[in-house]
Parts: sequence; structure tokens; C-alpha cells
Amino acid sequence: MDLENQKRVNAFTEQYGAENVVVLLGAAEAEASGLAAETVTNGDPTFAGPLTGVQLGLRVYHACEPSVKAEFDQAVYDEQIGMMEMVLNIDDIVNEMKNIREQYCKYN
Repeated sequence: MDLENQKRVNAFTEQYGAENVVVLLGAAEAEASGLAAETVTNGDPTFAGPLTGVQLGLRVYHACEPSVKAEFDQAVYDEQIGMMEMVLNIDDIVNEMKNIREQYCKYN
């Protein structure tokens, strides 16, 4: 997660309260999703951004997780994400996100 997005997430958390913020990711790889998820839950693991050492514990999900996918209008999802979903390893992404939430989320 780039430094500007870290600043935005931190600002939204301060403005609305961590219990009211949900982060939705869309990275194409489980590892990239996990890194971003860890950043908004346990702090920036690269020690380079504004969230270094900041444990926000936010709820974090990936757009391709079945529980999230079910919330979208199916036609919109298919148009915006469907084609990409065919080449993603959804199981790896789901497992990575689940592990991060179990370890670091404070607001399940």
C-alpha cells in the first residue's frame, strides 16, 4: 500500500473511528493483498509509511471474497471484476485475507 493511501486510511480512521472503517482491496495476488491488509491492521510491515507501528485493527476484505462478492450487483461485478477473476487464485487470496483478519483485526 503506497504512502498516500496509508495517509488516507489513517485520516479516515481518525475522522470516523476505526470501528466504522472497512478497507476493500483488489490486488491481483494473495501476497500483495496480505501486505496491504497487514498494513491497515497491524501497521506497515515495510517500516516506510505513515502506518509504521500503527495498529489500526481495521476490517479488511478483498473484492473477490465470496462474502464480499455477494454484496455487489452481479452485472456490475462481472463487468468490472469478472474477467480478472478468471486468472486470480481466489483460494489463496481468501486464505491470506482470513489469516490477516484472524491475527490482527480488532473489529470482527
